Amino acid sequence: MELRQAAGDDELVVDSERGGRIVSLRAAGHELLAEVDAAASMSGGSFPMAPWAGRIRRGRFSFGGDRQMPINLPPHAIHGTVLDRSWTVVDDTTARCAFDDPWPFAGSIIARWELRAGSLHQTLEVRADEPMPVSMGWHPWFRRRLSGVEAELDWSPGHMFERDGDGMPSGRLVDVPPGPWDDCFGGLAGPPVLRWPGVLELEIASTCGFVVVYDEPADTICVEPQTAPPDALNLTDDRHRAAVVEPGEPLVATTTWTWRRLDG
Repeated sequence: MELRQAAGDDELVVDSERGGRIVSLRAAGHELLAEVDAAASMSGGSFPMAPWAGRIRRGRFSFGGDRQMPINLPPHAIHGTVLDRSWTVVDDTTARCAFDDPWPFAGSIIARWELRAGSLHQTLEVRADEPMPVSMGWHPWFRRRLSGVEAELDWSPGHMFERDGDGMPSGRLVDVPPGPWDDCFGGLAGPPVLRWPGVLELEIASTCGFVVVYDEPADTICVEPQTAPPDALNLTDDRHRAAVVEPGEPLVATTTWTWRRLDG
């Protein structure tokens, strides 16, 4: 089922059957998101990541026992369990998905989308029926070019999480090197801004403390707000590890995307 919203020249389409994914976001007449690849559930549109965001090293973590998640990006597990599930529509702006096998803990995630002229406000809320570790976030695939103009990323991260030989956080924070990146960043001085000069500017604000940027593909750029870094279910630093969500105490995160035309 598709959830549709419109505000002025802006339009939003969410497909509840494809992981609660935004399959189209038209802002000031421009389609911002890459087309969804029917053969690859992790490509295109914008989807929620939960109950973990990014990778889990070798798919293993320990919480109330040793746990093994399916390896869907060898040799790691990536992006949670709900990105390719059918979500239940609650109302015109809300959908819900229960966690089930292979996730070993009972709970659910609720997503909300509120389109207004010039902005999209999104909320993720994880509710637990039993204690569970959680990190979550959004994975948008923005088009690199609008009207033939290439996007520029304007931002000021304070540090980057160093990756080890496994492509996972090593535990060290390092200065930010030149891109391209497939990396996690923290200590941002303000919201990242994607700018297509002379066309459109998009600010990506959130309550999340971390952002993953994946700009290696030729045609897309991903700017992903996350509540914790990749492999957070295995990290032990209090600043970076996954939250423990308890019954009656949900984990909530928001992101607001605000755009303005630059072409007059």
